[in-house]
Amino acid sequence: MRAFARAALVAVMLATVIVAGCAKEGPKFDASDITGASFGGDFALQDPQGRTRTLEDFRGKVVVMFFGYTNCPDVCPATLASLAQAMKELGSRADRVQVLFVTVDPARDTPALLAKYVPAFDPRFVGLRGDDAATAKVAKEFRVLYNKVPGATPGSYTVDHSAGSYVFDPKGRLRLYVANGQGPDVFAHDIGLLLGASS
Repeated sequence: MRAFARAALVAVMLATVIVAGCAKEGPKFDASDITGASFGGDFALQDPQGRTRTLEDFRGKVVVMFFGYTNCPDVCPATLASLAQAMKELGSRADRVQVLFVTVDPARDTPALLAKYVPAFDPRFVGLRGDDAATAKVAKEFRVLYNKVPGATPGSYTVDHSAGSYVFDPKGRLRLYVANGQGPDVFAHDIGLLLGASS
């Protein structure tokens, strides 16, 4: 339940931004339009090959950013599976989309594990990680909450975390917040609109 409580808190924090943007003319998104949000500006994290990646590296593509961890039992694989299905629905346009999976469990999610786990859903997906300080910094920037929950043994803990996805347009502007469970059709529809707007 803690994960749901945290996700609800994030939704409440976003509500003021969403309401402020309701009057704007523009595409009819299915997800929450957070264009002009004062958070989620950028990041600096490492990919599995050890290269530092920032938002600028993906300029020209729609970027979908999701926070999770590889030992997540349900939300994370379900979200990645939805994104993989959305990529199929987008067809050739999917080559102009970059999905980024940011781990909130860098202690266990090594570069080697991310290199194996994330592309298993789609070879174009990239896992990103930082040390504890970098993880905390990017989570704060995107208003993502996460908390380690002890398990039966020291290595069997779980991590409660916010479960929404952030979508940037090809110009690098944060545009959408996709709530957990909205499904592949919402991703495909809204990404398609952002790709169309950049044509």
